[in-house]
Amino acid sequence: MAQLTKTSVEEKPRKKKSAVRDWFDSIVFAVVAATLIRWLFFEAYTIPTPSMEGSLLVGDFLFVSKLHYGTRTPRTPLQVPLTHQTIWGTNIPSYTDLIQLPSYRLPGFSSVKNGDVVVFNVPLDQPDMIAKYGDVVPGLKPHPVDLRTNYIKRCIGIPGDQVELREAQVYVNGKAMENPEKMQREWFLKTGSVISEKVFARYGVPSYAFSGPYDRNTADSIASNDERGYRVSAPDDVIAQFKSADFVTGVEEIKQPKNGGEQGIMFPRSPLFASWNLDNFGPVKVPKKGETVPLTAANIALYRDVIQFFDGNENVEITDNGVKIGGQGVTSYTFKQNYYFMMGDNRHNSADSRYWGFVPEDHVVGKAVFIWMSIDSEGSFLNKIRWKRLFSVVD
Repeated sequence: MAQLTKTSVEEKPRKKKSAVRDWFDSIVFAVVAATLIRWLFFEAYTIPTPSMEGSLLVGDFLFVSKLHYGTRTPRTPLQVPLTHQTIWGTNIPSYTDLIQLPSYRLPGFSSVKNGDVVVFNVPLDQPDMIAKYGDVVPGLKPHPVDLRTNYIKRCIGIPGDQVELREAQVYVNGKAMENPEKMQREWFLKTGSVISEKVFARYGVPSYAFSGPYDRNTADSIASNDERGYRVSAPDDVIAQFKSADFVTGVEEIKQPKNGGEQGIMFPRSPLFASWNLDNFGPVKVPKKGETVPLTAANIALYRDVIQFFDGNENVEITDNGVKIGGQGVTSYTFKQNYYFMMGDNRHNSADSRYWGFVPEDHVVGKAVFIWMSIDSEGSFLNKIRWKRLFSVVD
């Protein structure tokens, strides 16, 4: 009987990775991990404009939660990781839209609520919407839904709500909505003399939040009765400090009068609603999935963008008096997804739903949760960082 003998097989020693290979592997792992975190959990954003002041300030760095409302599956899979629209520091597109996938939303642990501060893809980055509203938001370019320009605003109306502004006060379903604590209104400060920029800075008002001085005409034609002063955007607590300042002789809130103001450029840009302006707007019903509305002339004006661009309908023909979908005339319409009405807290300096309409649910990115850094571009060397804002909760 033959006897089996155990033989040893010498293993070849593994070749040690070079330092370059180690660095490459580490970078790939970091990019993959960061991409997954950015897609599934949290994403960092910066506040570039004053539309949410004084709740969020220019120079605030935020973390935005994708978990609250549920993250979206990618619609545009062919893109450079960790980019949005362009490659860092260039105007070179960071994606190709040759492949567009259907998008789904994973389950979240919350829904968008009235008062939430929400990041979303602005629904203007497509040719027809740019042509219609580009005078309000210039510089936009067409992009796929998931790569459209990111905006941050406060949710005023959720699906099914009726939203209205009366003399600058928001009403939802007929009830006055509580104003954000740091909401900014626009005021005229009567000073009678020139006030330096440093004085405004001491009151926490940056250079971009005031203009003037102006000589505002009073009711008569006597030049000596004209009022000299400044237009200032500021929260109520800052205005209270100005009222007690010895260089301020009077304070008056600036409101657009009913049937006046910025008529003609407000959503939905129809003669039927020509009297709407920043402070007197609506009422308007926010579209809700599954809800049916009759296609009256007023509803066609209000919901034509929803029907034509955002609900996935094909072969849509809309006139002021009728709607055809797939060649068939329709007299009523059932919404295919939920929509939201968004506004900035800086009420007279925000391009929001009052100008361009509703935000589709598939454009919602996430909820702003906290500020991890805040840099004041106008602050001195020692005061560049707004220390009190670090790691503060967004509300």
